[in-house]
Amino acid sequence: MPGGAGVRRPDHPTTTRPTAVNGALPGPESPESPEAREALEADGPGGGGPGAGVPERTVPGAGAPEAGVPERAVPDRTASKRAFPDRTVPEAGASKRTVPEAGAPEAGGPDHVVPGPTAAPPLPADGVTAEAVLAPYLQGQAADFLRSLRLHREHSAPSDAGGQGAEAAARALRRSARRISGSLHTFRTVLDPAWADHLRTELAWLSGTLAREHAYAGRLTRLLDALHQLSGATLPAARGTKPAAKPATKPGTQPATTAAARTAGAPEAQGRAVLGVGAARAGALLERQLTLARTRAHSAALQALGSSRFHAVADAVALLASEVPLAPGTTGRGAEALLEPAERAEQRLLAAVVALPADESAEPYNEAQDAAWHQARLLLRLHRYAHEVVLGAADPVLTGAGHALDLHRDAAEAAAAAAAAARTPRIAPATAYALGVLHADQRHEVEAARAVFRETWPYATAMTAP
Repeated sequence: MPGGAGVRRPDHPTTTRPTAVNGALPGPESPESPEAREALEADGPGGGGPGAGVPERTVPGAGAPEAGVPERAVPDRTASKRAFPDRTVPEAGASKRTVPEAGAPEAGGPDHVVPGPTAAPPLPADGVTAEAVLAPYLQGQAADFLRSLRLHREHSAPSDAGGQGAEAAARALRRSARRISGSLHTFRTVLDPAWADHLRTELAWLSGTLAREHAYAGRLTRLLDALHQLSGATLPAARGTKPAAKPATKPGTQPATTAAARTAGAPEAQGRAVLGVGAARAGALLERQLTLARTRAHSAALQALGSSRFHAVADAVALLASEVPLAPGTTGRGAEALLEPAERAEQRLLAAVVALPADESAEPYNEAQDAAWHQARLLLRLHRYAHEVVLGAADPVLTGAGHALDLHRDAAEAAAAAAAAARTPRIAPATAYALGVLHADQRHEVEAARAVFRETWPYATAMTAP
């Protein structure tokens, strides 16, 4: 292994994973806390797309240099000088199996290959302190936060009304806030605890406030597009059933047109006719509800950006750009002080994936199982940000899995919005029927996103637990 005698890295298959207890691991940084969940849930749709695994450095200021995060180094663990066995993921009631090495085909399919060692960032050199690794990352994110804030103010002027600059700046502002908040959560033991907890709470409030407007807009677009497609497409399968197969016909012959065949297709034709009548009304109802919610979220965001609370957050981030408060006794410690928190973040992610409900036990439209998948998404974000801090780049093999969890979150929230609209009093039966079909369609999208996640998750042994 380059870089010395066995450097322990969060993404490198050379460390042993201890078995999680009850699907979670103890510690003060537990993501089950309200602060951790609030800090990570504050992002709208599209917060992690196909490129979500790479740190964003968008919306550069005019004439301002790009605040990139330099490559950072982590020293070897020379105190122990032990050889680490291959990484294994514990299974419930089964023996441990090794995870595929980097560069080997993963369980998602023969064509999906985990990037080899050449795709990973270079290993760090010896003699680097934890402050030299963590401080530049936090300061770079703070600089991006301040630059995005300046651009947001410039593009929010009345002369730039209706432009896309303010929306892009708000997204960049949220990206930086999420990364600062996630890093403060994971590496809390290295930082001043009181300062880290306070700033993390304030950044969670800001990111959540700014995310709501974008979330409502994306949800409305998704639902209207789905309604348009469903109006002329085959209806989703009923609860607990599969779509009926078309009768087979011999080449050169016409399909059967008997009375029985016409009778079998009558319910679907009737349902499509009712759907066509109610789709327009359902779309109008969704547009009214979600547009109103988006307008209120926009007003709340403007009010928050002009409040004294926000100015206090901006001042705290400005101070972070110049100085990172560390915990007593942390100054001068080696960068191995960052490896244990990053390792715990990865173990919590693996334990959460093991605890995900199996496909065989999942019932159609079971919204109660969404919480476990949302928790896995939040833990994946924590692991991704910790990976960026320790190694200077996100783990590339988890990009597809993170995108699938983002799609899962969007589909689940869209289905909930359709169900809420269907509960509107005194709506026409055709409108309620169209909203029910829309809800079923989005729940099918949820199941599809779960299947994609299982195919793209690189550590296949974690997906075999019942």
